[in-house]
Amino acid sequence: MMVKICGVTVREDALAAANAGAGAIGFNFYPASPRYIDRDRASEIGAGLPLTKVGIFVNEAPERVKEIMEAAALDIAQVYGDRSYTGLRTWRACRVQSADFALPDDGDAEAFLLDGFAPGVYGGSGQMFPWWIARSLPRPVVLAGGLDPDNVRDAIAQAQPWGVDACSRIETSPGRKDRDKMKRFIEAALEAALAVSA
Repeated sequence: MMVKICGVTVREDALAAANAGAGAIGFNFYPASPRYIDRDRASEIGAGLPLTKVGIFVNEAPERVKEIMEAAALDIAQVYGDRSYTGLRTWRACRVQSADFALPDDGDAEAFLLDGFAPGVYGGSGQMFPWWIARSLPRPVVLAGGLDPDNVRDAIAQAQPWGVDACSRIETSPGRKDRDKMKRFIEAALEAALAVSA
C-alpha cells in the first residue's frame, strides 16, 4: 500500500511521515494553494529522505514541470488538467464529481489519484466521494479526498486501492500536520491494507 502524506511544507513533518511508515510525501506547486512551496524549499525538505517525492501541478506546462522536478529532486508529478506529460513519471489526478466517473485516456500515467470535487480547489479540499467507484477501475488508483485516521480503514475496504493520500484532515493548519493524526492515519492504512490482502 502506497501511503502518501500531501501538502508537506516543513522538514519536521516529512521526517515524522517517514518515521511512521509513509511511502510518499507531496509538495504543492500550485500557487493558489495555501500549501504552496517553491522548488528550493521542497528540495530542502525532501533531501535524503527514503520516500517517494511527489510534486502537485495544476495545468502546468510540461517544460516547467520537468524543470521543477529536476531542481527539487522529485520522483513523480501528480498532474491535474488535460495536458500531456509524455516522458515524465506521472500520476494523473482526477476530481470525481459523479458515480459515472471514468478514467481519462492517459496511457503514460503510472497511477490515477482520485480526489473529491470542490470548485476551484485542486487537492486538500477534504471533500469525499463514494469510495466504491475506485474499486472496479482498471488502473492503479490512489484514493484521496477527506481521508483521516477514522475512515481510512473503511475506505480501503470499499475501494481496495493501490494507495491512499491524506492532507487537510490530518492538519492543525494548512501545510502543518498534526503528527499524532498523521501517525495514526499511516498505521491504520497499513493495517487495513494487510487485512484486505489476507
